[in-house]
Amino acid sequence: MTVIQGSVLQDRLVQYARLARLDRPIGNFLLLWPMLWALWIAAEGFPDLRVLVVFVLGVLVMRAAGCVINDFADRDIDGHVKRTRHRPMAQGKVSEREALALFVLLCLVAFGLVLLMNRLTILLSFVAVALAATYPFMKRYTHLPQVHLGAAFGWAVPMAFAAQTGAVPPVAWLLFIAAVLWATVYDTQYAMVDRDDDLKIGVKSTAVLFGEADRFMVGVLQVLMLITLMLAGRQSGLGWAWYLGLLVAAGLFLYQQWLMRNREREDCFRAFLNNNVLGGIVFLGIVAHFALD
Repeated sequence: MTVIQGSVLQDRLVQYARLARLDRPIGNFLLLWPMLWALWIAAEGFPDLRVLVVFVLGVLVMRAAGCVINDFADRDIDGHVKRTRHRPMAQGKVSEREALALFVLLCLVAFGLVLLMNRLTILLSFVAVALAATYPFMKRYTHLPQVHLGAAFGWAVPMAFAAQTGAVPPVAWLLFIAAVLWATVYDTQYAMVDRDDDLKIGVKSTAVLFGEADRFMVGVLQVLMLITLMLAGRQSGLGWAWYLGLLVAAGLFLYQQWLMRNREREDCFRAFLNNNVLGGIVFLGIVAHFALD
């Protein structure tokens, strides 16, 4: 009896981990990079260790919470999409009540972490939760859910500045805009993988909105992101290492365009994954600047 109960518990934990996308860490990195950019620029080097630990843990917990509420919102859609039909809720392996309970638990853990920060950071955290909770439902009402996702992912930027410096200066908002543009880029690439299925079931996305102009529009967003990062670097007084990182990032964007050239599912997904490397390169440019300054 004990063995059976242990097996059941293990299965539940495995399904919850899959629901929280713990087996797909790429999303963690895409959310971590802008936050790390912000913390290093706000601190002008290595940030306060307590702030760094709290934000890394908070990002991981909130990303998991976002995945859970996303699958709850898409529980009647995921079964009709090739890429998502094996998710736990789509297969009926996790109930609606379980998903909501897990989402609330993760949000409470994240809020417990943010309580260790200052008052401004705590106030900004309410916006973060609102963005994370509403994003999954946007694809029913607008063709721009990727922009909403960008705001949800990028909100860690003003929060990081608030935690490190007690204020949110203009450069923080430039980095936030860059994060929104970047998320719109990579989530459009991600949406291109599902576009055929989305058109059949009526799900909205920038990939559907852009249509045959998708590569051009992604290219425009990529250029705008790089310009915004250049402005942020100029305002922060970053030097050659930062601009070298941006040059490499521009090369990676060109590589992504090449991958997307035939709009094949696998190649669009590879372009999406390449953004993890790009985010790391931008971060290395910041670290190198302060290390060599």
